[in-house]
Amino acid sequence: MNKNTSSIARRLNWSWTLEKFSTYFFVDILVIAAVIAGWCYYVEKGYFEDFSLRAEQRTIWANQEELEQIEGERGLSVSERLDRTFQEVFYVVKYDDGRSVTKNMYPLFMSMFYIGRIVLVLELFDIIMTLCFGVIGIRRKLKPLDDMAKRAEELGRIAFDESKYANLESAIEHLNPEEQDGVVSTGNKDLEGVEIAINNLLARMRESYRQQSRFVSDASHELRTPIAVIQGYANMLDRWGKDDEKVLEEGIEAIKHESEHMKTLVEQLLFLARGDAGRNHLDMQQISLKGIIHEVYEESGMIDEKHEYELVEDKGDVIMTGDAAMIKQSVRILVDNAAKYTQEGETIILKSGINKEMKAYFVIQDNGIGMNDSEVSHVFERFYRSDEARNRQTGGTGLGLSIAKWIIDRHGGYIEVLSRPEIGTRFTVTFS
Repeated sequence: MNKNTSSIARRLNWSWTLEKFSTYFFVDILVIAAVIAGWCYYVEKGYFEDFSLRAEQRTIWANQEELEQIEGERGLSVSERLDRTFQEVFYVVKYDDGRSVTKNMYPLFMSMFYIGRIVLVLELFDIIMTLCFGVIGIRRKLKPLDDMAKRAEELGRIAFDESKYANLESAIEHLNPEEQDGVVSTGNKDLEGVEIAINNLLARMRESYRQQSRFVSDASHELRTPIAVIQGYANMLDRWGKDDEKVLEEGIEAIKHESEHMKTLVEQLLFLARGDAGRNHLDMQQISLKGIIHEVYEESGMIDEKHEYELVEDKGDVIMTGDAAMIKQSVRILVDNAAKYTQEGETIILKSGINKEMKAYFVIQDNGIGMNDSEVSHVFERFYRSDEARNRQTGGTGLGLSIAKWIIDRHGGYIEVLSRPEIGTRFTVTFS
């Protein structure tokens, strides 16, 4: 350990020793005062069976004549002088009603004297040990910092090798970011850490690029279908719909349906785009999760008459901090998703409450077609739909669960999915 570190360790140890000494000193004074006050209290309590602060006189009195005589005597040891001095100190209390007591404090002082000597020896021993050996412990704690300083000093003395960095620059220039397996590698151990950092960054960039490309491709595919349908019906109307009312009605209905589908898709795409850019505002307030679940339950029963809805509630209210509109939107998405893949006449369960960890949660459970484990791991990906349900008869855009997850994530929550084919699916949302 260098001289600077040793000097710092000694100064810290000396400062710590002084702090410990002052702490012992003030604590001892407080303990002595508390012991004397407690002893006086119990003396009065024992004599008068009560204690009152309004005493005519309450004092510690010493016999001055005896003390002067003791002071004048020669040949007395320190312990003998203290012993005789303690015998001449009394605690005196007088009340207005004539009650009084005078109690010799000799037993108290002698007990404090013998106990105090033991405590004082232990405290002095601790201070001496700290003063003599405390610097060793401080040096041990400062060793990592000392090693770091030495390492930095060694790095500063290393000669700059321009060829190493030239090789690194060349490796980066010849790297093709579009190559999935392309990495930066110079074979130099000194640059290994830099290479790892660059390659990790490249991996994240490639993954982001893949996700963006897939998102654009899926969005284009989803928009292409309704556009093609609208275009087809528009051409059919142009050819035959002018004179055929049946064709005209069918074409108009199809165009309205597909345009509504496109509107929903575009709105969801804009929602996710704003969310990715951090422009979706959340109005965080104290809200009743139980009330929101109850609202969705009543609305679902009125809108969807093809399924049975069951509400399970705890006795107390479920209060949390969140955006009520956003939370309701996520619940509605999960309920709509359950309704799409559940046969008519079957039951969808909505539940809310507080779990054992005192966290608010809600559950949406159905007994629909279910999913296997491989499908469950992808349900929150954008435009993902399981193979059994990947058709336009179920409706939807494949973005609902992605939006629900975004909302739950922004509220500090998480979603657990339990699903079995032909048995059903349960979404459990828990808020931190």
